Amino acid sequence: MLIDHAEIQVRAGKGGDGCVSLRREKFVPKGGPDGGDGGDGGGVYAVADVNVETLLDFQSRYHWFARSGQPGAGKDMTGRKGEPLTLSLPVGALIYDKETGVLLKDLSTPGERVCLAEPGKGGRGNARFARPDHQTPREFEKGTPGQERILRLELKLIADVGLVGLPNAGKSTLLARLTHAKPKIADYPFTTLKPQLGIVELPGPRRFILADLPGLIEGAHDGAGLGDQFLRHIERTRVVVHVVDVGSGALGTDPVEAYRVIRNELTSYSEELASKPEIVLANKIDLTGGPASAEELAAEIGLQAGSPARVYPVSAVAGSGLEQVAEAMWRLVDEAKKQTVVEIEPEAMVPPHVRAALE
Repeated sequence: MLIDHAEIQVRAGKGGDGCVSLRREKFVPKGGPDGGDGGDGGGVYAVADVNVETLLDFQSRYHWFARSGQPGAGKDMTGRKGEPLTLSLPVGALIYDKETGVLLKDLSTPGERVCLAEPGKGGRGNARFARPDHQTPREFEKGTPGQERILRLELKLIADVGLVGLPNAGKSTLLARLTHAKPKIADYPFTTLKPQLGIVELPGPRRFILADLPGLIEGAHDGAGLGDQFLRHIERTRVVVHVVDVGSGALGTDPVEAYRVIRNELTSYSEELASKPEIVLANKIDLTGGPASAEELAAEIGLQAGSPARVYPVSAVAGSGLEQVAEAMWRLVDEAKKQTVVEIEPEAMVPPHVRAALE
């Protein structure tokens, strides 16, 4: 189950108190202060782990506290430091401070590490306060408290190509045809309830990550249907592939209207998202009326100002036209890689079950 949001409270460990101690040893006529310092507390850290896929562990547990440092002791013994706490988050996790709304870190690179809560410092023991004019000090310092925060975690998948469209447009069938992924496929809407990833392999060798995102409906950016909870995943894709049902009419919508609905949702959610390179697939052309609807859709898109998208007639079930589409996807992905600084190799986000299917 893909859990892509969570709220947690983190608290670093408190520093240990300094010790007040005066040395009492046999054959030492003049003692002196020997109170040790307290140990520092443990900090709370986050690391981007490619083996973690969801935020499930953080949705079921709210408090994440590191250990406190131990107080100092006599004989100038410093207290033990508190053990740090490291949270393993998926690559692509966003960490926000809930109170301020500030984005603290975008864990977009595998192995990337960030401090979420600064540890408290250990207090000084009385040995630190000794001076020639103050030889038996009884002063000491208390340890400082560790930093405490309430954080909001969000997950954005990282893929090269994202499939979008109305429910039942054939995105899952397309993913299964082009990759080794095995998404749930059925003849009713909303069969995909979480994003699915797969690897498209082309001769060369060339490969890219393809993501099937749950179907959107009109008003998704305002929370309708599955809402905008999955729209943010598309923001990290390099190319958008818009799948339109030209054969059966998903949710009773004609192809041109279906295209308009999804384009409006992308634009309403983010102008940056709407401006990504786009390919339009006129799917289900094997059904009656499919070729004619595909031509009508292509003509309509060609009339729209500023729309460079090309319409490819395909049949995900029959497998027709998919080789040409895969090559077109690769060309756009390759161009996008050259135009942007790549923060992460896409393969790093492939879940273990996808890697296993490829082996």
